[in-house]
Amino acid sequence: MDVVGSAHVAVDTLIELYEVSCERARDAMSSGDYARYEDVYYPKLSVTIDDWVPVDRSEPFGYVDESGVYSAELSRPDLMAPYLRAQLEALTGNYECVIRVGYSDTRIPPEYIRGTGTRPANAPSVPRPTLDEVHDAIIDGHWDAFHGNEKPLFHFGPQRFDLALARLEHYTGIQVESLQKYILFTNYDMHVTEFVKFGESELAREGSRYTRLVTPEGNAKYQMPRYDLVTEDGDGITMINIGVGPSNAKTITDSLAVLRPEAWIMIGHCAGMDARMRIGDLILGNAYERKDSVLDEHIRPDSPIPAVPEIQRTLEKAVSKIYGQDSALMRTGTVLSTGDRNWEWKTPQDLWEWLRGSTAAAVDMESCTIAANGYRYRVPYGALLAVSDLPLHAVPKLPAAAQAFYSNSKEAHVMCAVRAMEKLAKNPQRLRTRKLRRTIGELPFR
Repeated sequence: MDVVGSAHVAVDTLIELYEVSCERARDAMSSGDYARYEDVYYPKLSVTIDDWVPVDRSEPFGYVDESGVYSAELSRPDLMAPYLRAQLEALTGNYECVIRVGYSDTRIPPEYIRGTGTRPANAPSVPRPTLDEVHDAIIDGHWDAFHGNEKPLFHFGPQRFDLALARLEHYTGIQVESLQKYILFTNYDMHVTEFVKFGESELAREGSRYTRLVTPEGNAKYQMPRYDLVTEDGDGITMINIGVGPSNAKTITDSLAVLRPEAWIMIGHCAGMDARMRIGDLILGNAYERKDSVLDEHIRPDSPIPAVPEIQRTLEKAVSKIYGQDSALMRTGTVLSTGDRNWEWKTPQDLWEWLRGSTAAAVDMESCTIAANGYRYRVPYGALLAVSDLPLHAVPKLPAAAQAFYSNSKEAHVMCAVRAMEKLAKNPQRLRTRKLRRTIGELPFR
């Protein structure tokens, strides 16, 4: 590996090495000379810190617990260039570092390189994708990931990264290049309609910071359609209709996390638990009671998932501004998420036992997974939910009442989240706090 003199040179070199590998792959596949594929490797970044020194205690990233060699094998450095530059600059600003860049020992399967065509039937020199290299050992703080000769610099291995990108494109119907740093999740087409309407009005407005609206192409139905309201710097807003359930919420956030978004927020509907509530009231989640089970293998069920104050305050201000005197309809409270859509069909006694001791103000199916995976992946998160039914108080969700509620609430609900994201985008440093970092198994990069 070669020593480079600065963060900018390092990232430029990573991009060049990756592009050379991709060209070699395309040439080998198009020519049929598959032996040439032997030289197709992911690039590698290595940072050596010889002398550990204390850093400013307020630093949210760019620091390490001890001296040593920190490294990462990377895919798509072109896609991650601004992020990589910022992280390297933070690290080299805190320590005397030696940066090295070169090729890793890990080969790139052609399935992860655009323009390579169809895999040949028999070409042993062409590597296949392997799930053996797709894991979250670094994110989840496994011992072996942090106790080798080189410590991890980035959160994901290159095949984990590439598979996540492939799944994002498969599920959402758009290539990853236009995905923005601020992400809204919903499970309602009507929210998407309001978001698209807002985007189109912004693009027609002189002086708008948005440059285009990217939507799924054609008439194909995608499992989680995505809509990117793009800015030149990538700090626009993406909305994804993730469908219903904690499994979907985990699937999409597992993939989005590799791109290191600045924040994600769930804007869904919920069942209100308090008899004083009314249909249309808003719940700002400030605690998360996990009854969905999908992340129990990664985060212990008794591990607290804290609210992110910067997102809470911004959402509160957005609600106050949009709803005005009616902003009193919003309350903060615990959100309980379940994997059972028909949880309210339990017998009264079973419901009593299930909720006894709970502080839940609302029940939904996705918010706790969104929050827990945000905590796990170090992505700031939040949930702003609208009460659509009061099942404990004889107000179940029925079609006619639900449609009336939806038509009256959808625009204001979406715009609260949009305005909050716009406010956060003006000063992303506010989100880059130490609140999501761990006692052990932490990384130098954000």
